[in-house]
Order: sequence, then C-alpha cells, then structure tokens
Amino acid sequence: MTVAQELDYVDVLIVGAGLSGVGAACYMKKQCPERSIRLLEARERMGGTWDLFRYPGIRSDSDMFTLGYAFKPWTEPKSLADGPSILNYIRTTAAEYDIERHIHYQQRVVCAQWDSQRARWTVTVQSGDGGEERKMECNFLYSCSGYYRYDQGYSPEFKGQEDFTGSIVHAQHWPEDLDYTGKKVVVIGSGATAVTLVPELARKTAMTTMLQRSPSYVASVPGEDKMAVWLRKWLPESWVYRIVRLKKVSFQMLTFNYARKRPQRARALLLGMVRKELGPDYDVATHFTPRYNPWDERLCAVPDSDMFAAIRDQRAQVVTDHIDHFTASGIALQSGEHLEADIIVLATGLNMLFMGGIELTVDGKPITPSEHYVYRGMMLSDVPNFVQVFGYTNSSWTLKADLTAQYVCRMFKHMRKHNKQFVVPVLNEGSVTEEPMLDFTSGYIKRSIGAFPRQAREKPWRVYQNYFLDVISLRFSSLTRTALRFR
Repeated sequence: MTVAQELDYVDVLIVGAGLSGVGAACYMKKQCPERSIRLLEARERMGGTWDLFRYPGIRSDSDMFTLGYAFKPWTEPKSLADGPSILNYIRTTAAEYDIERHIHYQQRVVCAQWDSQRARWTVTVQSGDGGEERKMECNFLYSCSGYYRYDQGYSPEFKGQEDFTGSIVHAQHWPEDLDYTGKKVVVIGSGATAVTLVPELARKTAMTTMLQRSPSYVASVPGEDKMAVWLRKWLPESWVYRIVRLKKVSFQMLTFNYARKRPQRARALLLGMVRKELGPDYDVATHFTPRYNPWDERLCAVPDSDMFAAIRDQRAQVVTDHIDHFTASGIALQSGEHLEADIIVLATGLNMLFMGGIELTVDGKPITPSEHYVYRGMMLSDVPNFVQVFGYTNSSWTLKADLTAQYVCRMFKHMRKHNKQFVVPVLNEGSVTEEPMLDFTSGYIKRSIGAFPRQAREKPWRVYQNYFLDVISLRFSSLTRTALRFR
C-alpha cells in the first residue's frame, strides 16, 4: 500500500469554521455536492471572531444585511447586531446546511505541500494545543482563517506596567469573572473595540475613560434599519433582505468614494455630526478630529449614539494624550495629568497573520506570500488549487467571502466539465506595476503589511475595494481568457 493510499483524503479542505468557513461550506454543499469537504477548526467551537471575542457589548460595526450571507436572510430587528446574535446566526446556518458533521475541532493546519504530479496537497495537522501531528491530503486548500492571530492580541509594552496594582486585561482575551461594577476603568485605544467597550462599561462603572493618542472618525448609525422595518409589513423576508442589502452596499460604496474624492467635505460632514451630538462647548477638535482623511482608516460606527450619550451623561470621558508610564494607581500622562484606574483595558488592536500562519510549499519550493501577487483578491500567483478569503476593508467582510465562494464553485464546475485536476494563476514577469495589497493606514496593517502578498494596478491582479466591480469581475468574467491555467 502506498503512502498516498494510507493518508486520509478529502476533495476540499476548508481551514476555519467561522463566518467565512461555514459560508464556504454552504456554497460547496449547494453548488458542488459531488466534492467531499472537511472543515478544520483550531479552536474548540465554531464561530471564529464571534466566538473568540467576549468583551462587554461585543457587536459588529458592519450591518447584518451585508455581513450576513447572501443566501441566508437576517431577520432580527437589529441592523448592528451583538456578538451572541451573530454567533447564533452562524450556528443556525451551519445546522440548516448540515455543516457541523464536517467540522473537526482543535485541529490546526501547520503546513501544506503541493505535488503537481499527483495534483494534491499533503497537509500537516496538529491536534489540540501543540499536540500530536498527523498528515492528510486534499485536492483543494481553501483558507478561511481570517487575517489576525486568535491566540494573541497586540499588546504594546508600557513603562512601569508591573507597578500597577489593579487588573490589566486585553479586550481580545476578556476574563469571564472580571467585575467592573463601580470601578474606574481606563480603556486604551480609539478604534472599533474601544468605541464598543466604552458605552457598555459606562453602564456599570464609576467612570469609564477612553485614553487615545489620536482620534478616529466616529459616526452614529441607527440600530435598526427603518426601510427594513417598513418593508417587513408588506414583503417576504427574502425580498426585504435583498432590497435592504442592495441599499446598504450602494450607500457604503457611495460614501467611501465620496470620502476619497472629496476628503475635506467628508471630514466636515463627519465632524459636524459629532458637534451636533456633543454640543458647541465640547472640544471636538482635540478628541474627535483625526489627523488623517476619512476612510484612510476604517470608520467607527456607534449604534443610536450610545457612546455620545455616555459622554453627555458624564458616565464616560475621552482623554487625548500620550502615556508616560503606569503607576500603582493608574496612568501618568506626558501632559502631567494622572488617570486613576482600578482596571486598565488594552483595546490596542490585532496582530495580523496571513493564511493563519500556514507554511506552503509548491513542488518543493517554499512559498513566501510577499513575493507573490494576489489574483482577484483570493489566489496567489503560481500557487495551484489554493484560495485565501480576504474581505473588504471599506465594507462588510462577508460580501467578498460570498463572491469568493461563488467564484470557487465556478472554477470547480469548469474543472469537472473539462476533466481538469488543478488551476493556477500565472503572472508574466514584468507585466504589472506593483502596489501594496492594502491601502489603509491603520496601525495593525502598517505593522504587518510586509508579510502580505502584492497587488498590481493591472487586472486581474488588482484588489478592488468595490463590491459592484467584484460582482462583474467574479460572476461574469471568463475563466479561460485570464491568467488562470487549468491543467
């Protein structure tokens, strides 16, 4: 018996059982049922981000009409949903499509080696936390592992941190037994996590302070979509979902393009909304006026003005300053001020990790992602039968994940019809102009962009941050008259 016969085999191996992985499996079940699938999840439960993050008030800053799957209408009243509701949505979808029996938990993919002669990946899988390793094989490797490290958030070192006598917690690893009732809490950070945490903590704390080096753009959005509420009186849920989804995507694209073309006008509009929320006496220039243009970093959305309400009611405050050092009772700032704290929360961001850290080898040659170009935002040049899901930075992640899954199914149908075993994007040397894959200035992207693949100005090597362009590109473009080579 050969080694190949001894190894466990599956046609499509999906890495990750979060929002993207469950969605990919559903599309495979619907459109390519002849292909066997398996999902490997490094953690002990499905849900990905929405099972990992447990901090108070955890919610999406993308509306569920676009964060939800195209085939599974979101029927709850909230447009910006809380984490448990999103997790339930993922689990319900997995149950409806009989996905969970295909999921193997606590299985981390360490590396994968492609053999063109056999048209197979040999995948090394580690059980548990540093446990036994085993090998299996697949024809197609489909990475839905997200873009950041699940086991480690970004935690900068602060001078005197060991002197602080209270509790220091990172938002990505929130302790279940942390009691913040009546306490003074300082949240370090100004991004989506901090903006979510502050109003929720302020419901119980003596005072919640958001300490930031520099501000982010923050905008209030309705918790419920009025059009959806009205349409539900007259139309089936599936119709309502499609109509509101189209409206939401159109609005996102319009506002993003407007901000890029007329940044000063967009800036004035956003800051005017903040002044309206906080009144003429509030120092908006210091605490809510970023140094960058709108959508150079992701916009922070707050549902129904909850953060602004907490500030108006003096249950929360924003301090813009630099940390000098931690003290026994709080944080000393470079301005000379001192913030008293019982608990310090690090909402300091993510550590990005491309492909979940999987090491790839193609015909004996190690693959360094930063040396390759990304094809249609999902495949790597010269890497066969491999897809990495990567969502939009200016819109909902799932919009691109859905389109990616549909494109993969198109490729599979073509391969079946023409009896092809593998597909690889091929780049002609010197034919493109290189650009960074992500045109964003966020700190977590700056720290890690060197490990990500390249994009080019020329299609199909250009990563569009535009859903409608991707719909045309991924649903209707030719499979054979592009850089793809079927073999």
